[in-house]
Amino acid sequence: MVTGRVDVAVVGAGLAGLRCARELVRAGLTVQVLERSDGVGGRVRTDRVGGFRLDRGFQVFNDAYPEAGRALDLAALDLQRLDDAVLVRRDGKLHRVANPLARPGSLPELVRTPLLPLGQKLRLGRYAAAVAALPASLLMAREDVAAQVAWQDAGLEQRSIDVLLRPFFGGVVLEDGFTTSRRFLDLMMRMFARGHSTLPAAGMQAIPEQLAADLPPGAVQLEREVVEVSARGAAMADGSELAAAAVVTATDPWTAHRLLPALGPAPTARGVTTVYHSAPVWPGAAPGRPGTLITDADGSAVTNTVVLSAAAPSYAPEGRALVSTSFVHESAGPTSVHRNGGEDSLRTVLAELHGQDTSGWEQLASYELPYALPAMPAPHDFRKAVRVPADGGPVYVAGDHRDSSSIQGALVSGRRAAEAVLAARLTDDR
Repeated sequence: MVTGRVDVAVVGAGLAGLRCARELVRAGLTVQVLERSDGVGGRVRTDRVGGFRLDRGFQVFNDAYPEAGRALDLAALDLQRLDDAVLVRRDGKLHRVANPLARPGSLPELVRTPLLPLGQKLRLGRYAAAVAALPASLLMAREDVAAQVAWQDAGLEQRSIDVLLRPFFGGVVLEDGFTTSRRFLDLMMRMFARGHSTLPAAGMQAIPEQLAADLPPGAVQLEREVVEVSARGAAMADGSELAAAAVVTATDPWTAHRLLPALGPAPTARGVTTVYHSAPVWPGAAPGRPGTLITDADGSAVTNTVVLSAAAPSYAPEGRALVSTSFVHESAGPTSVHRNGGEDSLRTVLAELHGQDTSGWEQLASYELPYALPAMPAPHDFRKAVRVPADGGPVYVAGDHRDSSSIQGALVSGRRAAEAVLAARLTDDR
């Protein structure tokens, strides 16, 4: 039963779908966004639990994303900045690794760190400086090989990769083997060198909510599961249908590939588990402190841990600290840290990393996300086709899996899909 008709039906209210819908609305089209879940954001969601803001999986927003500056009102997000430095545990000791491009005065500290031999520091510094200085177009023109291969070709030894690059970037791409496209990781390294890791004061979901707020009332329908798409519209699980002159599938990649078999095999999923704890505030975790990411190169299952409320006080009620701890599934396996000693084992590791008595910490939530990101093995196509064949004609596709597995990629993909829809309408009008 057809229940309505619009110019464009957008399936999925994640970042890509909302960006696409907003651009189409601004062009004067009628748009209906159909979302399966109870809120906008897709994989970028925030829950409120006992006065805490818990993002569904540890995520940060880099304020140097070029597309974000075009698509979002960054000032309205009230971005809270995390520390530019990282603490790396190696041989039982924490070593501070600062970003000299963000803090030039930290260069002597970086030179003195015993984590790497001087020659390796120079090679890594030369690689990072080149990535930060080169235009993105030149980085994209490089031969695309696995990041592990690119780093080794640059003269980095395996120990240097294991001690410094794997603990940090493993949390970015959610893998340890670094088969990920070097182009993508070069771009990420460039973003971290040029920008800052931040959190919106209201949580990561503030990003999709800002996009949704620009749409007309009623343009987003929640809890509407789409089970079939065609060039003529979308069919819902409840038996209703929405007719449309164009359809954009902007779901997660695995749903998109199920709805559109022409896309071929779905990408491999990268998973992560994030556990949140409430803790008493200690001096190093007080609001206004930097919120320094801690990575573990000593072999525990912990990929990273950070006191989010130090950098973003709005993430926790007064007098409490919010601690986020994440485990990449490739190395740790889903919930493996709990299977191997449970919460007590985790608290023991966190006590060592944070230097605090964790016996009184309260676990607030654990998010197990086996489909957190689509993998990006090299060589990676950053501009996959927007129009794909479907029943009755082409359907448009948006999502980070069509560009890059990042907020930047999702926003770019949404814009590209909107541009393709508008270009097709212009051609049809002629």
